[in-house]
This record gives sequence, C-alpha cells and structure tokens, in this order.
Amino acid sequence: MNIILITALFAAALALILGIMLGFFKDFFAVPQDPTAGLIREVLPGANCGACGYPGCDNYAAAVAAGEALSNACTVGGSSAAKKIAAITGKDAGAVVQTVAVLACQGSSLHTPIKGEYTGLKTCRGAKVAGGTKLCTWGCLGFGDCIKVCQFGALSMTANRLPKVDYSKCTGCGLCSSECPMGLFKFIAKAQKGAMVLCSNVNPVKQMVAKTCKISCFKCGLCAKNCPEQCISLDTLVPVVDLTKCTSCGTCAEKCPSKVFKIIEKDLFV
Repeated sequence: MNIILITALFAAALALILGIMLGFFKDFFAVPQDPTAGLIREVLPGANCGACGYPGCDNYAAAVAAGEALSNACTVGGSSAAKKIAAITGKDAGAVVQTVAVLACQGSSLHTPIKGEYTGLKTCRGAKVAGGTKLCTWGCLGFGDCIKVCQFGALSMTANRLPKVDYSKCTGCGLCSSECPMGLFKFIAKAQKGAMVLCSNVNPVKQMVAKTCKISCFKCGLCAKNCPEQCISLDTLVPVVDLTKCTSCGTCAEKCPSKVFKIIEKDLFV
C-alpha cells in the first residue's frame, strides 16, 4: 500500500514539475506573432488548398502581413477576402482573377476502348503505375482521385467515367491538378473567351490516334489552316490557341473532324 501511495505522490510531483517547466519554456522560446497576420488569417476561408502559392492559410497570412505576398492571391476567398485583407493592411487589393479547372480530355468509356479487365488498386495513380486501363495512355483514367480531394464539391463522376467540373463551385484551388497523375487539368480565367482544345493525346503516330480515342486530336492541321486570325500553333502534338488573338469565331471547332475544340464561353461556361 505504501509503495502505491509513494508511486502516486511521485508521479503527481513529477507531473507538476514538468508542467511548470513546459510553461516556462513555452514563454521563453515563444516566437512573437504579428497581430496583423492573425487578423488576416481570420478573414481567410481556411481551405489550406495552396492556390495562393503557400502551404496553408497561416503561411499566406504571415506572408501578406510581412509584405511578401499580394492580398488578392486567395482565389477561394475571392474579392470579398481581398477587400477585407486590403482594409487590414491598408494596401490596394487589386483585381482578383477567378480561375477554374478545365479537364483537357473527352476520352470517356464511349470513345476510348479499354485494354482489358483491371484488377489493381482502384485509383488513378495505381492504374497509371500498372500502365493505364485504356488504349489511350494520355487520357483520364476514370477512378476519380481528383473528386476525392476537391473540397468544394465542384467535381463529380459521369456515368461514362469522366469527371465533370461544376464551374459555379470551382475555386481554381489546384488540388485536382496536383492529384491527377496525368496532368489533365488546365486553369483559365472564368471570364476568359476563345477556343480551347480538350485533348491531351500526344501520340506522334497519327494513324494510331483515331484507334485509341475517337475524340482525340488527329493532328490533321485543319484548325490552323482555316483560322482567320492565325492564332493556332501546331508546334506541339496538340494545338495551342493564342487566346489574346482568338475572336471565338468558331472556325476551328467547325473544321475539327474529331470536335476537340470548344468555345469557352459557349461550350464550357454555360
């Protein structure tokens, strides 16, 4: 009985001493916090998505307070957060360019034949390691890794195993892009106009493109040949549109035999 009592008293004394020491060292080694950073952190949405270029909201708030970051970099908080931060820092927020994610692939199960039955890990990363599930090895793998990481409910899976973006909910945070092992998400301003290519098939063998995906760029060059503004480049294996010159005339979309061209403001943001 005495041993139990002595042990209990010793444990209590030790706990008391350790508590006092922890309190002392906490105050002794405490890093002074900028009160401005705390105020900025309170107006941020707390998504910790990294879209601002910093690992989390705390880091971004500290950077803004230190004058190392702009107050309009939080795309999730948008104009509202930028104005509140500007009021705290006394600096002009500037315009917030709201971006959204666009899936540069249309190769659903309707257009791209599968290689065979896949029995591996049911994730996009797992399927990529295994060599993919479709004949097109540049398209969406269809397991929805991007959907799982989206914090805003902006992504959903269609019946044909292709993610769909709800542009009314997308904040352009970039988490889907970071998670996609195929790098299929592109980011454009929500106010952007012009033509965009929804294809990532860079197969250099033109004859094989149509066999692997019926809705891929066939590398025919008709888009560039017929563009009245000459704003389409064929320097890469997938056409690139200079959106500063594009007038949304729709000629490229009309001439494209596989319909990979989409007019952003008409076909996407509707």
